[in-house]
Amino acid sequence: MGSRSRAKVRGRLRWRRKPVERQRWRCHRRVVPTNQFDERVAATYDDDSASMFAREVLDPTLDVLVDLAGPAGAALELAVGTGRVALPLAERGVRVHGIELSPAMLRHLHAKPGAEMVATTEGDMSSTRVEDQFDLVYLVFNSIGNMTSQDGQVAVFANAAAHLQPGGHFVVEVGVPRLQWVPVGERFHVFARTEDYLGVDEYDVVTQQMWSHHHDFTGDEGHRSSIPFRYVWPSELDLMARLAGMTLVHRWAGWDRSPFTADSTSHVSVWRLAG
Repeated sequence: MGSRSRAKVRGRLRWRRKPVERQRWRCHRRVVPTNQFDERVAATYDDDSASMFAREVLDPTLDVLVDLAGPAGAALELAVGTGRVALPLAERGVRVHGIELSPAMLRHLHAKPGAEMVATTEGDMSSTRVEDQFDLVYLVFNSIGNMTSQDGQVAVFANAAAHLQPGGHFVVEVGVPRLQWVPVGERFHVFARTEDYLGVDEYDVVTQQMWSHHHDFTGDEGHRSSIPFRYVWPSELDLMARLAGMTLVHRWAGWDRSPFTADSTSHVSVWRLAG
């Protein structure tokens, strides 16, 4: 699936968050299951993630992916969503296939101009197989965090490797856990606050579970939603790659290929399958 970014939170890559059904304060908190994107989510996804469709965001992303896929290469996008990356990548001459769990997201992809250039398969990115081999497999905008167990994340790497040609590349874009923001003994960090919105991330440093809590205020009413993630460290991803027969070849702070440093809040990592 493509990433779900709140329009009110701009300027830095955030954990992928999904618009969900709003609830009044008197209701119990609804925790959205991982990769659960129904029609209500899909219908507003592109608008809610509008900043991620900007050319200044997409062009560097596409440049990296085209370079890795090669001329007229083949690429598989895990969690393809509504085709934010897949459709313009296909326009650049790459043969693109996408795996997506949500039928609603796929319906919105298929309704877009150029959708005939992107083959799609409905299924879970950790286990669904397609009958093809690819030069490139990629997973963008923090989607690895929507697999809320380590086993699930390991399975994603194994599935990516199973689809790669020998020497092919797997790319993951994900945020770096920012535990420095959370004082010792605390669980919560306010990542955004405006007159009508409050965003709070909750961390469990024992299990690496994380929840993004979203509070919206309209007049005298308030609504909230919570989305679970599993945060993951770059070195942990490298080990998952090694288990799948891949080795790290690049780690950048972003799609512009800027150096990854101790101050980076996200990374784009590239692993190569042996062969």
